Amino acid sequence: MGAGLVGVWLTDLRSRQHRDLIRFSEAVRYIAVFYDGVVVPGALILLVSGAWFTIQYYGGWDFLNVPWLTGMIILFAFEFIEGNTVTRLYFMKLRRMTQNALEGGEITRELENERAKLMPTFTHYLDLPMLFLIIALGALKPNTWQVFLYGSAISIIAATLFTVIVPRMYPWGQTQNATSDHEYSGRS
Repeated sequence: MGAGLVGVWLTDLRSRQHRDLIRFSEAVRYIAVFYDGVVVPGALILLVSGAWFTIQYYGGWDFLNVPWLTGMIILFAFEFIEGNTVTRLYFMKLRRMTQNALEGGEITRELENERAKLMPTFTHYLDLPMLFLIIALGALKPNTWQVFLYGSAISIIAATLFTVIVPRMYPWGQTQNATSDHEYSGRS
């Protein structure tokens, strides 16, 4: 699952670097490949195995007395729900809109507006910091809620910074000086 999230992260960054419609569409396609082919199956395996381990070794609901395990479960549940609603649905819509733009032969205003949406961008950039926090909780196994709370705050701050900084690094929705109209439309 982690490898898939890294793949989604990198292909999203790659898609933001391209104004060429064909290259952009390939990057968006790879986002879907990573999500559907690696992230979702990995999350389902973790859901089943994690539930089994929690029931087997922590007596079911007794995990609520273990802060690090409770934190991991809460974060996983949040990421599972958010990832399969906001983020995954956004990338599916982006892929569909990209296909329509390919058929029309140019990047549409609707596609640019979709790409510029803040909430799905924020939730996408929240995935990796939350994954790192889940791993940190499992590795450190703290007996208090401090790591969970501080880690959650740091993850939200990191995702906010990525949401603000990355789109400015690659202003996809804006015509750049170095980009010609010919390249902008995706025609060769």
